[in-house]
Amino acid sequence: QAFLCVTSTLSMAVFRRCFVLEDLVEGMKKQSPDLNFGPLQPDGRIAVQGSFPALRALREFLLLKAKSLPEEDKREGKSHQRPRRKLQERRGAVQMRNSTRDAHREKQVVVLDTDIYHYMRCFYPKTLQADDVVISGVTEGDITTVCIESAAGRGAGAAQGLRAKETIENCSVELQKILRKERISFKEHSRDEKQRYKQLCERLSPRYPAVLVNPCDAHIDVVGTPADVFGFTEDVKR
Repeated sequence: QAFLCVTSTLSMAVFRRCFVLEDLVEGMKKQSPDLNFGPLQPDGRIAVQGSFPALRALREFLLLKAKSLPEEDKREGKSHQRPRRKLQERRGAVQMRNSTRDAHREKQVVVLDTDIYHYMRCFYPKTLQADDVVISGVTEGDITTVCIESAAGRGAGAAQGLRAKETIENCSVELQKILRKERISFKEHSRDEKQRYKQLCERLSPRYPAVLVNPCDAHIDVVGTPADVFGFTEDVKR
């Protein structure tokens, strides 16, 4: 299988003013015993490695934690400190504003492997489309968070949001079963050689219409069925 192990770097800085990060990390380890956690860095980042389903469960655990944060703490780039007591005093008012805002829209969240998301978007675009809902994706390294927003108060919209979430989840499960990922590295090649590899991949793509080719600076990721990926990479090496 293609996606047996994923390494992701999480930024915990957003939790710093309301949680003791070391205690939060200990809670994460208890919540996800199958994951391997690196050391917590001074800037709040921590590397986590394990299976994608386990990482997805951890991500959902952190999303629930994040929902309890005051709105100001969810915004990036604010480094000034506030007394914790004032944050707690203001939490009720912030949650009331959030409730008013959320009353207008209902949101569903699906966490996907980024390669699965890109493959889905390229070859199964209708999976990420639905009436009466807005579907968007935010990519952070190996993980992409898909948000499905529907207008609350409209029964059809809310139902469509739930159906869209189920469709995306089912498609993700099926793709994880059949897809394989291969990385063609040219880190030590010259710029001309890298360009030649990219042009070769472009020429080969029509012969492998179900293969997703994702070129990067130091490598090319090839995602598809095992047979297609094997054939594609062998043709590149010739």
